[in-house]
Amino acid sequence: MEIKTHQTQNTKIAEVISNKILVNSVEEGFQIMIDLYYQDNDKIIMQEHHFSAEIFDLKTRIFGDLLQKYSNYKVRLAIIGDFTKYSSKSFQDFIKESNQQKRVFFLPNIEEAIKQLNS
Repeated sequence: MEIKTHQTQNTKIAEVISNKILVNSVEEGFQIMIDLYYQDNDKIIMQEHHFSAEIFDLKTRIFGDLLQKYSNYKVRLAIIGDFTKYSSKSFQDFIKESNQQKRVFFLPNIEEAIKQLNS
């Protein structure tokens, strides 16, 4: 795992770079957040492929529990990917609600992620 820092308008954003699945559980996702948080990063960009497929199944509750931890620490997270392939209405509603609350974003590209985390 590599971390790329985007510095814009006095905002530091940590982008996680990896070709591997990094998050299979709440604990793994929380550990990434904690590691970055203690390096003075409270805005993080990750890719959809960093998360195991079961995390995107809301019935497992993994995603909700993980995002609650990010919210508790006031860490903003942007997840980059193509989320149109998830046909579940509940997941699409979850994405819409998350994007509106401006704490966790589901976005199509890095440019949009930087823009949203910078606002």
